[in-house]
Amino acid sequence: MRFRNLAGFGAALLVGAFCGSLIGPRPALAVAREIIELQRDVTTLLQGQKDTSSQITQDHTVMRTLLEQSNDTVGKLNGSMSGLQKSVQDVQANSGARLDTMSTQVQGLSDNLEEIKSRLGKLNQQLVDVQNTIQSLDAKVSGGSVPAGAAPASAPSSSTVAPTSGGAPSAASSGPPPSADTLYSNGLRDITSGKYDLGRSEFEDYLKYYGDTDLASNAQFYLGEIAYSQRQYSQAVTEYDKVLTNYPRSFKLAPARLKKGMAMIELGQKTSGVKELREVVKRYPGTEEERRARARLKELGVAVTPS
Repeated sequence: MRFRNLAGFGAALLVGAFCGSLIGPRPALAVAREIIELQRDVTTLLQGQKDTSSQITQDHTVMRTLLEQSNDTVGKLNGSMSGLQKSVQDVQANSGARLDTMSTQVQGLSDNLEEIKSRLGKLNQQLVDVQNTIQSLDAKVSGGSVPAGAAPASAPSSSTVAPTSGGAPSAASSGPPPSADTLYSNGLRDITSGKYDLGRSEFEDYLKYYGDTDLASNAQFYLGEIAYSQRQYSQAVTEYDKVLTNYPRSFKLAPARLKKGMAMIELGQKTSGVKELREVVKRYPGTEEERRARARLKELGVAVTPS
């Protein structure tokens, strides 16, 4: 627009100069020279306008090309972000399932370690008892309480099998159940190796024969873990409830309440499940179960404490 105004102004000058030459008394040669200069200036202005218009067209083409390239790049980035988001969601889902399985296995290994410590304590006590017995016998022998050449009589052991009339040992028609240690160890071994049905049978037998021992609450908890691992969430809630109700002093209360809440959420009972997770945060601060409960509540998009 500016160059058009200049061109118009130049043309007006030419017309004015021409008219002035007709009216005024100036010499014709000077007027002709001015007209030629004005024509040259107008030609220069017009050429500049043409060059500027051409440059603007080129710049517009370049900018349009850059804009199209930017749009293509943004579209590709959006596609990449969508794929990345889906991958992250898949990884989170798989990580959650793996975390539950690993948590069960870690708890099983921890209980195995506790059981081994308990056995070592029992063995150590038995060793002390044997040593005391030997020392007592030595003292009696030294004191002459046992006659020379006489052998001390031993009481029959409850595990001794009485011979039959034919001289061969006889076993009862239905033998005694495996020991508590054997049942519990086998159950832990099977649950950590994924043999859930076998582990369930062993823990049920443990509760049947040894339901009043210190590890009975652990066996009950692992029945819930087996049901949860097999996605039998309703049965899992029932088993975890038995831990909370029947064993109020068990150290499995925190994980039992946590997994009960998670099983309820899997069943679609979100309100009840959230309530259980909040109870974990409230009752067991500073524990691993509290951390997991907070993380699950965050995933659900609910507050840790009710508003």
